[in-house]
Amino acid sequence: MVAYSFYESDNRVMRYAEALAARGDEVEVFALRREGHLKQEVLNGVRVFRIQARVKNEKSQWSYLFRIVLFFLKSMLFVSVRHLRKPYRFIHVHSVPDFLVFAVWLPRFTGAKICLDIHDLLPEFYSSKFQSSKKSLTFKLLQFIELASAAFSHHVIAANHIWQKKLIARSVVGSKCSVFINYPDRSIFRQNGRTRTDDRIVVIYPGTLSRHQGLDTAIRSFAKLRDEVPNAELHIYGEGSAKDSLVQLTRDLQLEDRVLFRETIPIREMARIMENADLGVVPKRNDTFGDEAFSTKILEFMAMGVPVVVSDTTVDRYYFNERIVTFFHSGDVDDLSVQIVKLIRDSDARQGQINQATEFVKQHDWSTKKDDYLQLVDTLVTAGRSVEDRSSLSQTCF
Repeated sequence: MVAYSFYESDNRVMRYAEALAARGDEVEVFALRREGHLKQEVLNGVRVFRIQARVKNEKSQWSYLFRIVLFFLKSMLFVSVRHLRKPYRFIHVHSVPDFLVFAVWLPRFTGAKICLDIHDLLPEFYSSKFQSSKKSLTFKLLQFIELASAAFSHHVIAANHIWQKKLIARSVVGSKCSVFINYPDRSIFRQNGRTRTDDRIVVIYPGTLSRHQGLDTAIRSFAKLRDEVPNAELHIYGEGSAKDSLVQLTRDLQLEDRVLFRETIPIREMARIMENADLGVVPKRNDTFGDEAFSTKILEFMAMGVPVVVSDTTVDRYYFNERIVTFFHSGDVDDLSVQIVKLIRDSDARQGQINQATEFVKQHDWSTKKDDYLQLVDTLVTAGRSVEDRSSLSQTCF
């Protein structure tokens, strides 16, 4: 697997890799490295190569592009060398960027099957991140790259059904495009019991600090409910290009004692912190990207028995209803404040949402979808091979 992300914090990459390793496959992941982390180690049976350090502080398109291109070149070198030593049979490339799939050209043309997993639609992601027009040359270029990347791959995974329809319409034939949303891995997101005993009301957001996530709306809402709920705190875990502006906004509103910023931590530790929260918040903007970007955090909160307040984006209305989440109008500070206060004060409403969400997430977790992914891998790897070749899957290197 190749992923321009931090493996230990990326639930989507981790669950695929560990599912393969758990059944006996040999799995290697090429990913980013945080300061203080080993360049190579084995985690739950998965060999992780952290080939490039990264701090999410890009201020321009060019600094963002430079780091991605550097990772592209490094991953191409690492994957090619490892492939020559012991050939890969299957490579799962996680975007963004889509063109990262071309880093595995050598395995691709020497027999390996390639799956491109489009976590985010890059043209829309770019447009949202850098406020670029859909009519711009860059947007059209990114659409062409998406098309070429899909054609290069043997199969494409879309992160939700709305994006699957969009990809089929512009970049990939329907027969080679599947949907795997960000299901929570219940081996990680399982309830062990709350350990917090203080009287604070902790509202939590864990994830990327980007503009489309709408965290400025959440921070402004805490200024509104400062007097109504004096013991409420907003804990923000993560990093990203919007962090400096969010920290400054917190200072401007004099909320330093109410809005607390924490560093990103490994996903298994994050699950325990989420379980001890009182509310979760997912305040995405309904812009060209955020409106259709599915957030795994919602299902993770459900799995941990935490009620969640969600902006009424198209994708969240597609998958959820008012019985299992509390919606607010995207970007509406007043409405978000009102919905948070309602949930805090109405214990029956909170428990009712938790009960409904618990039943919902039982039908939508990784354990119910894992076999579909493993079957997809086996189908791709064995396509066109003889029966004798197929019997050797236990020795396959992924």
